[in-house]
Order: sequence, then C-alpha cells, then structure tokens
Amino acid sequence: MRHGILSKIRVLDQPNTNFPLTEVSSVTEFSVASALQNYINSDHPSHGRKIHPLILKAGIKPNVNISIKLLIMYVKSSCLSDARQVFDELPLRTLSAYNYMISGYTKHGFVDKSFDLVRELCLSNEKPDGYTFSMILKGSTSGNAGSRLPFTGREVHAQILKSNVEGDDVLYTALVDSYVKSGRVEYARRVFDLMLDQNVICSTSMITGYMNQGRLEDAEDVFHKTVEKDVVVYNAMIEGYSKSVETAKKAIHIFIDMQSLNFRPTISTFASIIGACSLLSAFEIGQQIQGQLMKTELFTDIKIGSALIDMYSKCGRTDDARSIFDSMPRKNVYSWTSMIDGYGKNGCPNESLELFDRMISERHTKPNYVTFLGALSACAHAGLVAKGRKIFECMDRVYSMKPRMEHYACMVDLLGRAGSLNQALQFVMQMSERPNSDVWAALLSSCRLHGDVELAKIAANELFKVSGESRPGAYVALSNALADAGKWDSVSQLRELMKARGISKGTGFTWIGTDAGLEAFHAGQSL
Repeated sequence: MRHGILSKIRVLDQPNTNFPLTEVSSVTEFSVASALQNYINSDHPSHGRKIHPLILKAGIKPNVNISIKLLIMYVKSSCLSDARQVFDELPLRTLSAYNYMISGYTKHGFVDKSFDLVRELCLSNEKPDGYTFSMILKGSTSGNAGSRLPFTGREVHAQILKSNVEGDDVLYTALVDSYVKSGRVEYARRVFDLMLDQNVICSTSMITGYMNQGRLEDAEDVFHKTVEKDVVVYNAMIEGYSKSVETAKKAIHIFIDMQSLNFRPTISTFASIIGACSLLSAFEIGQQIQGQLMKTELFTDIKIGSALIDMYSKCGRTDDARSIFDSMPRKNVYSWTSMIDGYGKNGCPNESLELFDRMISERHTKPNYVTFLGALSACAHAGLVAKGRKIFECMDRVYSMKPRMEHYACMVDLLGRAGSLNQALQFVMQMSERPNSDVWAALLSSCRLHGDVELAKIAANELFKVSGESRPGAYVALSNALADAGKWDSVSQLRELMKARGISKGTGFTWIGTDAGLEAFHAGQSL
C-alpha cells in the first residue's frame, strides 16, 4: 500500500519538472519532505497540494519538519486557509511556523490576522526575532492595517532594542521604510546611517522620504552616496523631480544619465518622465520618448497611453493626444478622463462633451470625480447651462457620487460665465456644505467678467474670510473688477490694504526651449 502511494508522490509532476526521483522503496519522512521541498522551490508550488492528501492516505503522521514544509507550500500557493489549518494542528508551534504564517497574512493583506498571531506569539514560550519584527513593520505600513495601528515604528524599534535582537538588512530596511512612510525621515536617517551595508532598497526608501518632504539636497546626497545603483533608485529620483515644474528639468537629465549607464527604463520611469514633460510643456522631448516607447512592448500599456494623452493635452496638442487615445487597444477611466479634460482645457468643449457622452453610453467605464469635473468645465466654456446641470445632478442620482467642492465651484463658474450671477449666488447659498475659497473665487471671477461690482464685493469679502491672506489673487481680482467699473478710489484703498497686510502678487513665469535647453522666463524679462 505505502509503496503505491510513494509511486504517486514520485510521479505527480514528473512530466513537467526536473525534480530528482527518490530512490527509497517505501514512504519515508525524508522522501515526503524532499518532494515538498522540490515544490516549494519550484515556480508552481501549488502543484504540491496534491501531496498532502496522499500523505494522509498513507497513514503518515507529519512531523514538525513536514508540517512546516506543508505550511510553507500552502503560503507560497496563496492557500492561507489550508496553511492556517496546518498551523493550528501543529503539536508544537515553533518560531519559524509563526513567522511563516505571519508573513503569509502580511503579504496577502490580512494584517489584522497577522497582528493577532504576533500577540499569540508573545504570549507563548517563543520570542520574536528580527524577521518577526520586520513583518510587523511591513504590516503597519502596508495600508491594510486600518486607521488605528496597534504598533508604530518607534514602538517596534524600542522592542527590538529591548529584545537584543541582532539586526540584519531585512530588519533595518523595514525599519527605515516604516519611519519614512510615517513621515519621520530624521529617525529613518539615523537607522540608515547606522547600517554598515546601506543597500539600494534602503537608499530608495530614504530618497522617496526626502523627495516627499521637498528636501531635494538630502535626497541627492543619499543618491550620490549609493554605490550600487539600480533602476528603482533612479526611478525614485526621477519621480521626485517630476512632481514640480522647478525640478522637472532635472528629471530629464537623470533619465538621460541612467540610460547612458545601460539601465533600462521601466513603466514607472516612462510615466514619471512623461509627467515631467507635461509640467514643462516640452512636447518635443515627449515625442522623442514616445518614439523610444514605440520600440518596446510598453507602448500599449494603459498607464503609458494615459500619460501620453495627458502630456500632449497639456502641451496644447489635442490631435496628437487623440491619435494616442484612438490607438490604445484598451482604455480605462484615466485614459477617457485625460482626453475629455484635454479637449476641455484646450478650447474644444464640444469634442470633450461628445467623448463624455460616448463614455457614458458605452457603459464599459464608470466615470470618476475628475471625469465629471472635466465635463462640467467643458459645459462652462461652451455655455451649456442645462447640460451642465444634468451632468451635475446625475453624479449623485445615477452614480451615487456626492459632488465635491470643486464640482460646486465648477457649477458656479458655469452659471456665472453664462451671466446668471443671481442663480450662481443662490446656488452657493443653497449648498449643503460651507462654500470654500474655490467656490467664492469662481463667483468673484464671474462678477468681474460681467461688471457686477456689488456682488463682487460680497464674493470677495466671503473669500477673504475663508482664505485670509493665502489667496492674493482674490485681492487682485477685486481690484481689477473695481478698475473695470472706474471706481479708482476703491482701487487705491484696496491696494493700500494689500500693502498694509503685506500681500503681493507673485511674478508669473513660463518654460521656454532655448539652445541651452529649457529655461524659465519671468514676466517682464527679455529673451
């Protein structure tokens, strides 16, 4: 009987693998453990699930070694319920068993169950080791732990020190990442500086943390000190630079440098660098990147297509954007929204609304908040008040999406542009939430457009209440409205008030392509 079962174990995956066959003639713990290990090490560990019932059928009572291997095999196969059953049936739960089960729960997003096992481990005779603590840290920063975290990076760090756990790269990297994600970059840097081997994963985490806080020099310092760089650390620099128009040019330089060192750009690289081109309105560079993408399989990716649509739209090249849109084999809500918004912002409201109606009618893709914002903005530019109201009302009625403040502001702009200032004011007064500065700014802008000085004063005063001195443009808009109406005394009084409050309008600037590259030119500056 046992010999027959062993034969089944030996030939389960024989046609598709190069696993060595065991030479024993009867079922032994060694043969079973060896077969399980082969599956664990393979690309298809789930195929090993067939061994478990055969073990039971053979009457073998799994020892701790076999049970742990079954547990690992189930975890690697994403069969967590089977893994938990094996774990619960263990006569003696070792630290390694706890670690594998905690790791499985953490990696698959079941952080609460992972933390429950940590508590159980702490109450047992076993003590957490460095790997356990690294899993706790990963779980705490995974985004699946809920709003009330049972453990914070500092608490775990304190326990590590109290437990005299010997740290390694895995633990230190998890600790650095935990501090970075919680915004405690200084603590992360202390741990980072203590590491003898500052690996590229830790460096990437530090760079991301510094970039998120706008500390470019610190990010650059870590980047330059990273000896063995990879594409991910370059991506962190490019992504960080591409978030601001002031640093987007550096993103392009890093992009060029990484390729000169034979690092192959990934989807994340291209998405970030296309975003940098959007900020700089550098469509020529964007076209070169598109040409590079067309030689790879990445060109058909939805994320890349959406990024190119957004880039061309922001550069005012809607025909190029539409060409990308029409050539995409698959589209998602971001692709549709980028094209709808691109048409609207480039003075093509009819094309924008036509595409929005097509998106709704085809019903393959549900619009999101930004999609509705783009459609409402298109209605405002086209003067389509009735259609705008219909779109605004269907957000909640059809899609159960409660309009946000920016949608209210867009509706005020729509009514105001059409000259329905009283309706716009009434719309604001009937809002279920207190209007924010964007709503009052939209009304103020419309008042200036139609020369309604009295209503402009009301909107401006409300805007000053909610925004204080954070929007100098409100003072400028009111000043311009008064000037348009010829009320120069009021203009002088307002400008004196601005001086008294230390409010000044910043100088506008744009990026211009020159022989030396992309340069920023401010208003009043000569070329």
